[in-house]
Amino acid sequence: MNLEEVLKLADALVFAKTGQHLDDLQQAIARGTLQGKKYSEIAQEKHCNESYVRDVGAKLWQTLSKELEEEVTKSNFRSTMERLQISLFSNVVQDHVQAGSINFCGEARHPPDIPNQNPQNRATSNRQQTANFHHDLSEMPKLGSFYNRTAELERIKISILREKAQFLAIIGMIGVGKTALGIKLVEEIKYEFEYVIWRSLETCPTVAQLQTNLTDCFTEGDNQTSSPPLIKYLQNHRCLIILDDIHYLFRREELAGQYQVGYEDYRSFFKQIKDRSHQSCFLLIGWEAPREIAQVKHPNAPNLILTGLDSVSANQIIAEQGLEPEENGSRFINHYQGNPLWLKTVANFMADLGLTVTQVLQNQPLLFPQDLKDILQQPLAWLSEPEKQLLSLLAKEDEPIALVKLLEIAPMPSSDLLDILQSLCRRCWIEKTDRLYRISPVLRQYLG
Repeated sequence: MNLEEVLKLADALVFAKTGQHLDDLQQAIARGTLQGKKYSEIAQEKHCNESYVRDVGAKLWQTLSKELEEEVTKSNFRSTMERLQISLFSNVVQDHVQAGSINFCGEARHPPDIPNQNPQNRATSNRQQTANFHHDLSEMPKLGSFYNRTAELERIKISILREKAQFLAIIGMIGVGKTALGIKLVEEIKYEFEYVIWRSLETCPTVAQLQTNLTDCFTEGDNQTSSPPLIKYLQNHRCLIILDDIHYLFRREELAGQYQVGYEDYRSFFKQIKDRSHQSCFLLIGWEAPREIAQVKHPNAPNLILTGLDSVSANQIIAEQGLEPEENGSRFINHYQGNPLWLKTVANFMADLGLTVTQVLQNQPLLFPQDLKDILQQPLAWLSEPEKQLLSLLAKEDEPIALVKLLEIAPMPSSDLLDILQSLCRRCWIEKTDRLYRISPVLRQYLG
């Protein structure tokens, strides 16, 4: 049994049934099953919860069962694929013998791409094989070090590839790794789309300029005097469009989601993308999401609020800066929220001064170099004065605070306070857990 050929065969079966190829986790489950691994081993390798791996595996066997019209399980997956391989190869040999064109050679024999003989499935496969990919990633940054984001990556891939999300966002504080996650996502799923386009909104193009720019990607080389509206291309083609730095569309010193003057048309543009039927996906990346998507509470249009790295990945960053991670360094990592950029900045500062994590932990408060202040000043400039007032109030609280107490001590009307609180949550300045609100130690130190 050739492992890779069996995986290709399984992928072809799944594609014939669903129109989607095996994703990364499904491949790992299929490969691990062929190698005799347990679900727990596969879960450990993929850094996933075992119950989640079991659920994905069960759905995979169900899909294969429907396509083959026989029961496929984890225990019989290997034997079923081997039997199917033999059957397919026999059919191929018989066809070649009848045509008088069989050629015995030492090359590996490959099964047909789509084992199901349904003409419609074969046509779908042929379109996939001959599809022309148009990927304009000229504005996508280069991916540097990428740290463990397996769970987040799988969640987005499932939303896009399996649940057909049309509109979603990766939101988080500056430096947490939103763009890096987006780049990694594109690298892994770009061949699932005919068109993949990455655009940065840092230069603040108008809606008309953006739509023209995107439409040009579809009409490149054509001599059309006029082009259909963008939505028509999204309906006729499977497209992935990434809009990075989405926060540049919004006003500074206002509550979240207020468009700059002259950019209000983005509201109707995003609403159209969200509400109209099409087969494409818009992925937005930034410090905050448009209200049109922030208000969406639906699994097919999710928001991913990206938080800090786990301790293993955070310690990897510390080590890359030439420092020795400490066993008791979790307080150091938590102080900087596991934020990759913040950790790199502080660790680099420590390396320049010859400081160790242990020495830094002996100080209270922890280090806050000027480079980190400069980084945080960027998103702070977007906040309104009432937001800054509320943050300063929270910075004085060592423990998370309940809304009731916050309403008592805040110097603004209750209705205003709730709007301000929501805005700060959408901008990822405030953490909410168990109906309690707080800001992180590093932000408390910065604002105190």
